[in-house]
Amino acid sequence: MPAGLSATAVVSASSANLGPGFDSLGLALSLVDEIIVETTDFGLVVTVEGEGAGQVPLGADHLVVRAIQRGLQAGGVTAAGLVVRCRNDIPHSRGLGSSAAAVVSGIAAANGLIAQTDLAPLSESQLIQLSSEFEGHPDNAAAAVLGGPVVSWADNSSGRPEYAAVPLRLHPDIHLFAAIPEERSSTAETRVLLPPQVNHEDARFNLSRTALLVVALTQRPDLLMPATEDVLHQPQRAPAMPASAEYLRLLRRLNIATVLSGAGPSLLALSTEPELPAEAVQYGTANGFMVKKMTAGQGVRWRPGVKVPG
Repeated sequence: MPAGLSATAVVSASSANLGPGFDSLGLALSLVDEIIVETTDFGLVVTVEGEGAGQVPLGADHLVVRAIQRGLQAGGVTAAGLVVRCRNDIPHSRGLGSSAAAVVSGIAAANGLIAQTDLAPLSESQLIQLSSEFEGHPDNAAAAVLGGPVVSWADNSSGRPEYAAVPLRLHPDIHLFAAIPEERSSTAETRVLLPPQVNHEDARFNLSRTALLVVALTQRPDLLMPATEDVLHQPQRAPAMPASAEYLRLLRRLNIATVLSGAGPSLLALSTEPELPAEAVQYGTANGFMVKKMTAGQGVRWRPGVKVPG
């Protein structure tokens, strides 16, 4: 691939699980990261503005760089050198899909470079597959690729996980609110809190609630409270994030369908009211949460041939 090619990608944050839909349901949110990539004759330069600046590695082990390289490899091309500029608004390690966004943006930017060659760019299904491989589950990655709410799944029949997803249309009466604490967490740390096996009663409970949640998200927002109940992961993770667990209980007592966003510690509230009650916002602010009203995020946007700042 020649030097001087450039591409950009813009990708949304996401919330996974949405309560009962563990590792299968996801929802893109209206916080975004943007990356700009340029091919050069040699070397690697990585810059980061916003979230993660001064904290993430600036070399070949940077997640965006790894994703770009994976995307180029899948497209059948290589680049001798890269300049990668990251502008991040998605908080890191808060359960808002920052790692999935990094991966999706990197692969999508690689697509913008591939599109400037004689080779066909990667398809939407390939973007979902490649990005989900990084995470090991497709909920955040699929939401970042497709936008809005998604149902995702994995097929292991071939011996290698094959990931896929379909989008849903979010009911227009549903309003979204994220409660983001200063506290950080990691999916790897909270997954070890989950038991390796669950009983049939709990599995049946979550299956019914997950099916109901698809209906609530698309047709019957009045069912959001029962549809967002979960017994498989949120109670188990609660001891590791007591402030989030207590705020979750308060919001649900106020009849606001609230869930742990991914592995936490952020929360996502889904409401048919355009604003949260003052009590809910005041409690969050007093206890270190930034409460932000959001909309459903768009699917990833990539564009070749952008002008690279000097």
